[in-house]
Parts: sequence; structure tokens; C-alpha cells
Amino acid sequence: METDGRPVTRTRLLDVARAAGVSKSTASRILNDSPDISVRPHTRERVLETARRLDYRPHAAARSLRRAETGAIGLVIPNLAMPVYARIVRGAFHRALERDFVVLLAEDLVPRETNEVFTRLVRAGRIDGLIVASARPGHPLFRSVKRLAIPHVFANRAVRGSGRSIVMDDASASKAALEHLVGLGHERIGHVGGPRTLDPARRRAASFRKHAERLELAQAPVDEGEFTESGGSQAARRLLREHPGLSALYVSSLAQAVGALHEAAQVGLRVPDDISLITYDDMPLADYLRPPLTAIRMPLAELGAAAVDALVEQLLGGEPRDVVVEGEPEIVVRSSTAPPSRS
Repeated sequence: METDGRPVTRTRLLDVARAAGVSKSTASRILNDSPDISVRPHTRERVLETARRLDYRPHAAARSLRRAETGAIGLVIPNLAMPVYARIVRGAFHRALERDFVVLLAEDLVPRETNEVFTRLVRAGRIDGLIVASARPGHPLFRSVKRLAIPHVFANRAVRGSGRSIVMDDASASKAALEHLVGLGHERIGHVGGPRTLDPARRRAASFRKHAERLELAQAPVDEGEFTESGGSQAARRLLREHPGLSALYVSSLAQAVGALHEAAQVGLRVPDDISLITYDDMPLADYLRPPLTAIRMPLAELGAAAVDALVEQLLGGEPRDVVVEGEPEIVVRSSTAPPSRS
């Protein structure tokens, strides 16, 4: 049991063999119930009892590599209802299949329960490694993966000092959004950001402020809300009320953008005649809104695939490393952005 905060080290097959007084190969064949081994009953029982006493759990990744069986990777995402995570999951799922792994998916609605589920899976040897795509700060799972000594990576969030963060260049997305709007002639641009406690939201907002200052915009206010329709609606309402001269909004998620569209209509603003709107997260849904939304396409599927690759590298004995996924943001221009009205 973990009592002093130090990492729990996994009991090795060699440890069991030494404690039971047999060779490593003999211990392996007994524990794997190999049909080609003949040992005395009391030797078999001694090895099994030693394994139980030392809490030995066969490493699933090593076992799968030896036997060419499929291992399992755990993937934790914050919310299954958010379209952005569907693309990350799809990228991870397909890359895992290419590498002979399957993905066990968990929605992180209750952090304590998520932590308990994956702790049980790790202790039972059911998963080989873990991809944590949840951006919740102070998540108990962060401490557990260290204590359990399981290979893991963080996806779509940078965990300082972890050396295993798989991220996109969010800063470049904010820069691209501003340059698109400024190119149309906008000088008063607001940003609907995500919660400041979340790493991706902080990176996008910081880049927005930095490039707005560099471009010497007349106005560049920032408000924040949850990555939901209501969160976007509320943040847009505050920005439009407190900064009535705004001619454009850069929104941090497609769900928020739907809320911002709703809020603009509520206060009598036409998009894009009265205010332009560009959103992070390009999804097929953006084409079917009124008006269709200009959006920033990011390498989300590539992010999921890169997270799997980085995790499998660890399972094969490689060192953890930070990865910034290659791929420039692509502006998909639709009808929600236009030059500002001069009336």
C-alpha cells in the first residue's frame, strides 16, 4: 500500500524467481501455465505463493510483445459530448490498431472515480499504459500514474516538468485567427477564451494578447467561459456589453461559437454584417450553421496518433519525451467573417 508518497515499483519476474529459489525461465513458465514444463507440485505452489506475496503482476506490454497478442491502452478524455475530442480519439484509435493495441476509453466526469477505475486496471495488469487527455488541474490521476509506475503521456495539455506532454501549437492558432481578422480590416477584436485553469485555454489566450499587442489593436479584450454553448454565450454577452465597439470575436471552441452566435442574435447583431466570428475547432457542423462559421483546422487526429506513438515508445523501452505535433493551423473561410461595417 502507498503510504509515504514514494513511487510503487513493479515487482519483476526476476524478483519472484530469486525469492522462490528457481530460475527466471522456470518462474515464467509456471506463472504463464506453460504446457511444456514439468515441475514438482510443491515447486509450482512455492512460485505461485511467492508471486502472490510479492504482488507480482505480469507486465501486459512485455507479454503481448512476446506472444504477439494485443495489449490495451487507457485513454481519458474530459467530455464525450465535445466534438474536438472525437477527432483526437479517432486518431488514437486508428494508430493503436496499426500498432496492435486497443484503446479503453473513459470519460472524466468525476475525477475520483476515473482515478479509481484506472488504478484498478493498472493493478490488475489490464492496461499497458495511459494517455491522459483530461485538462483538469490537480487531477488525482496525475499522482497515481507516478505512484503506480505505469507508462503514460499527457495529450492536448502541457504538464510542466513531466517530459511527456503531447501538444499542438495552440499559439499559432491564435496568431492565425488575428491575422485573418486584421487582414479583413478589423481593429477591435475580442476573444472568448476557455477556463483559465485549463492549459490549452491559457496558451490560446496568452498568444491572443501577445499578438494583439504586436498588431497594436485598438481593442483586444478577453473573457472566459466553459467550453460549452452556454459558456460561449455568457462570455460573448459580457464582451459585447462591456465593449460595444467590437467588430469581431475569436472564439476558443466550436461549442462556444454556437453560443456566441446565439448571443449575437439575441442582442440584434448580424453575423458578419455587424460582427465577424471565427472559431478554433473546425468540424463538419460549422458548415451547417447560419451563417456557416469560419474556423481554424488543427491536427487533432494527428495529436491522438502522436500520443499513441509516444506511449508505445515507452512500452518498448524508450525514454519519455515532449512532442509538439507538426502541422500549421488552416483557416477554413466561410460566411461568418467579412470586412467591418463602416456605417
